[in-house]
Amino acid sequence: MAKLEKVLIANRGEIALRILRACKELDIGTVAVHSTADAELMHVRLADEAVCIGPPSSTESYLNVPAIISAAEVTNASAIHPGYGFLAENADFADQVEKSGFVFVGPSADTIRLMGDKVSAIEAMKKAGVPTVPGSDGGLTDDSERTLQIARDIGYPVIIKAAAGGGGRGMRVVHNEAALLNSVQVTQTEAASFFGSGVVYIEKFLQKPRHVEVQVLADGQGNAIHLGDRDCSLQRRHQKVLEEAPAPGIPDDVRNAVAQSCVDACIDIGYRGAGTFEFLYEDGGFYFIEMNTRVQVEHPVSEMVTGVDIVKEQLRIASGLPLSLSQKDITISGHSFECRINAEDPRTFYPSPGKIKFFHAPGGPGIRVDSHLYDEYTVPPFYDSLIAKIISYGESREVALKRMELALDELIIEGIRTNTALHRDLVRDLAFKAGGVSIHYLEGKLEEH
Repeated sequence: MAKLEKVLIANRGEIALRILRACKELDIGTVAVHSTADAELMHVRLADEAVCIGPPSSTESYLNVPAIISAAEVTNASAIHPGYGFLAENADFADQVEKSGFVFVGPSADTIRLMGDKVSAIEAMKKAGVPTVPGSDGGLTDDSERTLQIARDIGYPVIIKAAAGGGGRGMRVVHNEAALLNSVQVTQTEAASFFGSGVVYIEKFLQKPRHVEVQVLADGQGNAIHLGDRDCSLQRRHQKVLEEAPAPGIPDDVRNAVAQSCVDACIDIGYRGAGTFEFLYEDGGFYFIEMNTRVQVEHPVSEMVTGVDIVKEQLRIASGLPLSLSQKDITISGHSFECRINAEDPRTFYPSPGKIKFFHAPGGPGIRVDSHLYDEYTVPPFYDSLIAKIISYGESREVALKRMELALDELIIEGIRTNTALHRDLVRDLAFKAGGVSIHYLEGKLEEH
């Protein structure tokens, strides 16, 4: 396959700007698609071509597949990069992109389907030797006695999950046998209405796990590597707030074994592109929960500790090239943090759209800012509230954390409310500074205030 001549960026905000920069480094032409509300976005101004694909509502613009395909046709784009969110993990979209004669920058539609269904994903991971959470090994049947026995074998508490679920919906924790069957029924009903599929499964519910994930790159030609792990345990309502790489306090043998199992799984399923294996980690054990078949919001921390440009690698792989690196080329060096700055009230977390009166990005050694903000830019009310990512790097965790502390103190965003104050508090939090807090830590902390 020839080099990609022109890439259509089917996204918005900071990730669209990130993809645009990678394309420019590789001398690839760029097409920005945008809603009427996003005409002033930074990447729209910088792209070689821009096409308006619809009104502000994302269903009529960024999720409008015919409009995106048409934009690729009229601009003679050779590939479409979906970024994250929106259509990034939509197998039907990947299918339509390829059938329309364009390259989809990501895995095949079949791989997205396989990993998008949590039941089939877990089966594929078990086959590849990736450690998984003890569970029902597939969807539950109408056999109540079987369901009760599965839960007894796993041990309470258990969690019931929708096979097609995501974003924290379609989950229910059960602490005893008396509540099990009713909870299964409620979750099935909820799953059918939310996700169009009533299939649910049971897993062991881990009490105080951490969220640790492994970044992989694979070329679909039999080569795969990992770029180490990240800890994304600081979460609110299943949404990540602050991430770091590598995950602190994990024994090297355990860390290396799980990373290698992810590489083996990529080769096993013929994976192509960038991907992330998400795990719960508790008491020295890793338990696979899902795979994200796209670039992730927190990819910069892995880039900082490895020196690998993940988005450029995505583009190289999509053009048909084999991986430019082997595992022996990858060294995890130093430490990195990422704070997600959102346009939201720091106490109520309600979105806070509006005009940016003044934006000052922090700087100094080891600081990177991924943001589409500029003075007088108006943050629209229609989309995700992420407006900036502050990323720090240091030769040790302590140095990287101190640099993040200074960067957050330097950051100025005037005109709207942001969650910067929350991050300033978190990087000074003693338990977080010690490393290894659980996924419940942040919500517990917020409840205290």
